[in-house]
Amino acid sequence: MESAQNLKRRMKSVKNIGQITKAMELVAATKMRRSQELALNSRPYAYTAIEILATLSNLDRVALPELLRGREVRKTAFLMVTSDKGLAGSFNSSVIRKFEKYVKENTVDLRDPRYVFIAIGQKSRSYFERRVPAVAASFIRVGDYMRPEEVAPISDYLIKGYREGVFDEVVLFSTVFVTALRQEVFVRQILPVSFEKIRESFALLVPESGKYSQYIDTATLEDGRAREYLIEPSAGEILEELAAQLLMTRIYHAILEANASEHSARRVAMKNASENAAELSENLTVEYNKSRQAAITREIIEVTSGAQSFGQ
Repeated sequence: MESAQNLKRRMKSVKNIGQITKAMELVAATKMRRSQELALNSRPYAYTAIEILATLSNLDRVALPELLRGREVRKTAFLMVTSDKGLAGSFNSSVIRKFEKYVKENTVDLRDPRYVFIAIGQKSRSYFERRVPAVAASFIRVGDYMRPEEVAPISDYLIKGYREGVFDEVVLFSTVFVTALRQEVFVRQILPVSFEKIRESFALLVPESGKYSQYIDTATLEDGRAREYLIEPSAGEILEELAAQLLMTRIYHAILEANASEHSARRVAMKNASENAAELSENLTVEYNKSRQAAITREIIEVTSGAQSFGQ
């Protein structure tokens, strides 16, 4: 049986770990709620913007800007959103598995120059660095971005690359927050900008249950609603700016979704760790008490044996 001193040392270590995981669980829960609330509060802007986009795109004699026009796909950029840190359960591995499944199903050769790889998060950058010849760009420490303008460098890079022909489409791999216990990885095309695909992406922001589930009734736009706009300076210029803003908003939402998913996964992982630490502490306490009792029993036997030997 392990000595009482070693058991006592292990009990102290387990107790300290349990306190840390409990604190991390509370922090993750707070960040998860904040990220989810930010994503949902930005919904009115997002839906108004895509409503304007849909209306202007259907006007006669309006030349669509380059970001709204599809073209022959010769080069594809893969954009993967993960976290910078671990201790988040299967959050990062689920995104990577989704990417690997997509690669296998579409017979993508990771060393083919027709493919460009862009990483958001340290985990995705580390994954790409091990498997592809070069990472075109990486953006680190974006997990807690809370303002849309903070993602401007990412959207600017994508817009510039698309306009200059570095790639002809951008496919996004990211996690969507469904419930506090469930997150799903989705594959979405974000360039060229498409009205239907944007609407589908924003609809994913509404959770199925919980505090913000009441937004489910407003998650879709009604088609065919007539709108009249006084357009200055021109519809083409408005569409050009609107398409760029929508792309930035879409990336912002994707990061918020991934952020809420990461903190939710970390909260669950830390909750499980805290429960395991409590169970292990209880088992060690029982073992420690048994060890003490065995030591006391042994000492009593030694004293009794000594007394008997003196008596003889």
